[in-house]
Parts: sequence; structure tokens; C-alpha cells
Amino acid sequence: MKIYWIKAQAPRRVLALVKYLGIDAECIQVDAKAGGLKTAEYKALNPNGKAPTLVDGDFVLWESSAINAYLCIKEGSDLWPAHNPAEQVEVIRWLSWNDNHWAGAVGPFYFEFVVKETFNIGPPDRSELAAALPGLKQLAAVLDSHLEGCDFVACGRLTIADFQLAAMACDWRRSEMPLAEFPNIVRWLDGLDRLPAWADPWPASKSNEAPAAHDRHASLA
Repeated sequence: MKIYWIKAQAPRRVLALVKYLGIDAECIQVDAKAGGLKTAEYKALNPNGKAPTLVDGDFVLWESSAINAYLCIKEGSDLWPAHNPAEQVEVIRWLSWNDNHWAGAVGPFYFEFVVKETFNIGPPDRSELAAALPGLKQLAAVLDSHLEGCDFVACGRLTIADFQLAAMACDWRRSEMPLAEFPNIVRWLDGLDRLPAWADPWPASKSNEAPAAHDRHASLA
């Protein structure tokens, strides 16, 4: 199995799961700055020219949530509840909420403070974020209320929904997201950071070696 990745939020979700479940995968870093995502060879795998992309034999899959569900099915992990329709619906609800609402709210902050630095495209422009503040706070209030008394987003345990929602928000302090006023979100994000696989999901080098750490049973407590 091969997983093509760049150092960005969507691949982070997949690499964290690979490391958390101890999956034997060849993790291949693509040089996005050199145009690696736009080559004909890569776009034959992922026509969107984005990462991550999974190749498992003749099977090719892109989109991080789909890849994570596939990996969980292969590993028999209930981080994707393949055999529980009610729990599936709950996880899908939060995957959808992330993709249609939350990602758009936190995205401008992530772009200004993380993406710009990663790709050397200038300093953050805080004036661009003023218009994004009300929307972010409105959605953060929804998530904060949902997390009252809960350590996880769905099903009362860690699922791929946690990795999906946390991906861009995990850099909230660095990105100057106004989340300090939402204590349940902060508690949830800090709890995820106590998982070694989430705190440092990146392969050790560009040697294309799969992550070796295995903390399937690590606790958030």
C-alpha cells in the first residue's frame, strides 16, 4: 500500500490514522513546491492534483475521509463504524459538517498563518480575517456546545470525525483563531494532542518509510 502526501491538513488526517493503527504503508512525500502534484504521472492517480492519494494494488482512492474509512475497514477498526449503521450516520454527519461548514470557517486563518508560511507566499494578512470572525465564532459555538461533557465528536469514542474536524483547527493558537473562549473545543483539541500519532503524524523523513509508532490503545485522558 502506498500513500502519497504533502505536509498539509488533509494528509495529516490519513497519516495520523496510519500511525495510530500501526498500518504497514509506504508513505511517499510529494514535492508540491516543485510541482509534484501536477505531473501527468501523479494526476493519473488523482485528477484533482491534490493529496493524499492511496494506492492499494490496483485500487486508487483520494479524499481523506474516504481513505480513512477504507483503512479502518481493512484494519477492522471502529474508528469508522463499518458494521453499525446508526454510528455511521453520526460520523457522516460530522464529516459533512466539517466539509460544508467548519473547514470554510477555520480555513482563512489556516491559510494566512500556515499555508502561506509553508509555501513561502508572504506574511499573514490579518485584515483578510476580520470578515471571517463572525462565521467562525458562530460555528465554534455549535461545536463547543456539542462537546459539553464529551471527549470526542461522535459515538462517545475516537473516530475519524475527530481527525477530520481537528485537522485545520489544531493550529488554532498559531493561526490566531479565537477559540480560547470555547473551552470545550480547546479541551478536545488538547486531548487529541496527547495522542502521539496525532501530535506528530509525519513520517520521519523523505525516505518513504511507513511510520513505525503504534499507539492504537493510547488514551486521551
